[in-house]
Amino acid sequence: MTLPIKIGLMLMLYNFYSTAGTTGAVLTCPLEVVKTRLQSSVSSFVQVNVQSALRLLPSQQMVTLSTCTHNCPVAVGSDAVLDNRKFRKSQSQLINCLRHILKTEGVKGLFKGLGPTLVGVAPSRAIYFGAYAHSKQVLNNAITPDTHFVHLCSAVTAGVSAATCTNPVWFVKTRLQLDNKAENKLTCRECIKRIYKQNGIRGFYKGISASYFGVSETVVHLVVYEAIKAHLQNKSNHDRLSETLIVEGVPDETSATGAAPGNAKDSFLTSDYIKYMLAGACSKTCATCLCYPHEVARTRLREEGSRYNSFFQTLFLVFREEGRAGLYRGLGTQLIRQIPNTAIVMATYEAVVHALMPESESTR
Repeated sequence: MTLPIKIGLMLMLYNFYSTAGTTGAVLTCPLEVVKTRLQSSVSSFVQVNVQSALRLLPSQQMVTLSTCTHNCPVAVGSDAVLDNRKFRKSQSQLINCLRHILKTEGVKGLFKGLGPTLVGVAPSRAIYFGAYAHSKQVLNNAITPDTHFVHLCSAVTAGVSAATCTNPVWFVKTRLQLDNKAENKLTCRECIKRIYKQNGIRGFYKGISASYFGVSETVVHLVVYEAIKAHLQNKSNHDRLSETLIVEGVPDETSATGAAPGNAKDSFLTSDYIKYMLAGACSKTCATCLCYPHEVARTRLREEGSRYNSFFQTLFLVFREEGRAGLYRGLGTQLIRQIPNTAIVMATYEAVVHALMPESESTR
């Protein structure tokens, strides 16, 4: 790929991600707020060991339990256990949490953290896909091209690059989303000043260890995506070759590429776009389900005044206190928010690359 084509590709991708990212961020911001609240320990239901509480407190003393940004007094006793579990189950539902935020914080509460998201979404994706494409090209020229190892290394490079450059933006976003005050709410400027005053520049990178471990999600996503894409391309090329042989009766040079006779650049069809969307959706679903606990750990590490200190300590503490379910808080909301967006982004990325890439490389 020549330099002018590479520059044109990057500019088109940046413009696309700026527009699509901004639109997607606005539309999915309420889901992002709910997901963050469910993942957090300060805004989610906190389980209490009732037997331990009974040894320390009078039977009629009230203990305040936090649930989805709402402090609810619950009596400690045998009758409270079942009620608490039912309440936790109902409050963990997406619709109930949305209603609760609307009731206690208003519509604006569903869009907390939108400012930092709008600032960070386009640069993050541009860095991500730019680093992935560049790494893949370098490795393809150095070793056997388009192997799983190439995709793996490219994905790691892309994930680490994007996480390192944009972590301060996402840190501020998480703090704003965890602010549950309807009045005197935390502003972006106040949040930045508070973080800097407490921990300096290093404070903006708290939780980045979880983001680095989260690169595993990026790796799984792109490796699975490339595998599905290769399978679909091989099947598509085989089908087109068969059609060409049936129509013309003999193979020719164009049929070997799997493109329509005369012009390989016109071979990106609507069916191809749909196939790439399916590949993106399937790969992202697999990656999210396998690697989701790092999301919970990252949110906990970003909490203000948090007792969570490191990635593995956070995972262990969450598992010990909340069980396996605690490591997957907000997973359903995350899937609803990410899968359609990822499917569209990956398919559009392939379409843009195909449109700008030279014919000799587009059929590679």
